[in-house]
Parts: sequence; C-alpha cells; structure tokens
Amino acid sequence: MKIGILGYGNLGRGVEAAVLANDDQELVGVFSRRDPSTVKTASGCKVFSTADLENMTDEIDVLIICGGSATDLPEMTPAYADKFNVIDSFDTHARIPEHFANVDAASKKAGKVGIISCGWDPGMFSLARVYAYSVLPGGEAYTFWGKGVSQGHSDAIRRIEGVKDARQYTIPVESALEAVRSGSNPTLSTREKHTRECWVVAEEGADLAKIENEIKTMPNYFSDYDTTVNFISEEELAKNHAGLPHGGKVIYTGKSGLEKENTHVIEYSLKLDSNPQFTGSVLAACARAAYRMNQEGICGAKTMLDIAPSYLSPLSGDELRAHYL
Repeated sequence: MKIGILGYGNLGRGVEAAVLANDDQELVGVFSRRDPSTVKTASGCKVFSTADLENMTDEIDVLIICGGSATDLPEMTPAYADKFNVIDSFDTHARIPEHFANVDAASKKAGKVGIISCGWDPGMFSLARVYAYSVLPGGEAYTFWGKGVSQGHSDAIRRIEGVKDARQYTIPVESALEAVRSGSNPTLSTREKHTRECWVVAEEGADLAKIENEIKTMPNYFSDYDTTVNFISEEELAKNHAGLPHGGKVIYTGKSGLEKENTHVIEYSLKLDSNPQFTGSVLAACARAAYRMNQEGICGAKTMLDIAPSYLSPLSGDELRAHYL
C-alpha cells in the first residue's frame, strides 16, 4: 500500500521510520507546507509541496496527516478526507466528537476511510479502557500519563505569541497512583491525578507574565491542572529537554461475584523512549487498517475502537491464530 506523509516534524519523522520498517507499505513521499527544497528527510525520500496532493489521488492509498491538534488537524483532516483515506492523531479529547463528525461527512462523501485519534492515548489506552469495562462492567478506569513530554501540549504552548520553543511534562501524582492500585476506587479530580511542568523559551522582549497566564488558563490543556511554568534559554532546553520520552498507565478496578465480593485490578502500561516514534508506528498500523477496510467497501470516520485487531496486523489470519491467539 502506498503511503503519503503530510507534515514533517517529530511525528512525521516517526511515521517515516515506521512505514519504511513495514514490508507491506511503500513511502510515496513527504508533503510539506514549506518549500520542498528546504526539507531534508532522514531516509532521503522525495519531498513534495502540499499543492501536489491535488494531482496525486491515484498515487496514494493512505495519507497520514502529522499536524498539531490545536489548529492543524481540525482543518486539515476533513479537507483531505474528501480525496484520500486519511489517518490522524487528534488528541484533544473534549473535541473528538466534533472532529469525528467533520471527518465522517467528508469521508463518506468521497467513499474513503478516515481514522482519527490514533496513537496511544487516545488509541491504545482507549482500547485498554474499553476491553476492561466490557469484561467488568460498572468498574472504574483511571488513566495516568507520564512522566513524559506531551507533544500536543508542547505544540499548544508554542502557538502562544512570544513563545520560541517549549516542552511540557505531564507527571502523575504518586499518592494517587498508589491509591488506585490498592483497589479502593478513590474519587480523584483531574488536578489530584497529575501536575504539568512547562519549560519555555520566550522570544526576546516577550511579556513573560502574559505567556504564563495564557498557558495556565488554556482550556482543555492546562486550566484544570496545577501547572508550573519555567522560562529557560534555548541552550538549556537543548541540553536538558531534547528527548521526547513518555508513557503512562491505564488501571481499571472492577468486581465480580453475586455479592461483588471479588476485586480485580487490570493494568496496562507503556514506557516509551520516543513518543513520536511510537505514535508514528501506531499511525502506520492504522494506515494498514484503513487501506484494508476501504478495499472492502467501508467508508466514513473510524477510531481505533472500530478496528478489528487483525486489520492492524501485517500477519495473516493463520499466522495470528497460530502464534498470537
């Protein structure tokens, strides 16, 4: 299947590596809003202008869109869903229903598949929550992120006027984590579960107080959390915050028995050296699923909750049953 990558930041590079590692996928090229002559890819694959996409609908089976959730994906994914099977990693949880509806309308009109919100949360963690609830209805799911760099939150900070660069770490509150693991089903507010730590490089002469206030009051990102904002130099950011690690846990507690006498704790965890490379690998697997589903005549918007695991895998049904079931 022929894959195009739209956008070539950290996530685009992660997708590039993942596609090249998959024997059943071929990378057509990277598409950028920048001048293609200024974009150098790690693999040496061809770079096109986004304007070239209009004439390449027959050359690309799936377009993986690697933009930011704050402003890019709400516009870009529906715009390209009327021409291509598309994949994105939209992660603004509160706006997923709205984004789904927009992509669904465009995809159905074109007879294409658009899989949104792919990655590990939303994505792999979403599956963990749904599987656990399906097995033990009425239980309680707790999701903890980090400690790690959130690409979406870092991108949201970088969109603020006066910000040159930024990294945002999400940090679980250890006491909350242990309370959940005990099976006691604590009631925890958003603020009690995580803190957010921001490291910001400001433009020269920027209003630091204004930037800090915009970060801490940003809805859907920071307003519901205890947030610390640290202003540092470019050199310090490069030295101490160059990596993009992340991870987290989904912990589900539920009960069984006629008297609900037995407690069960289900835990799914990820520890990632590179958030964008892992997320890129999930997007590449979802591209496989989108291609297969569309080949069967399926169209419209989907999420990872709508995809059978066998559609994601490069292995045949016989191989999966023999080695993974």
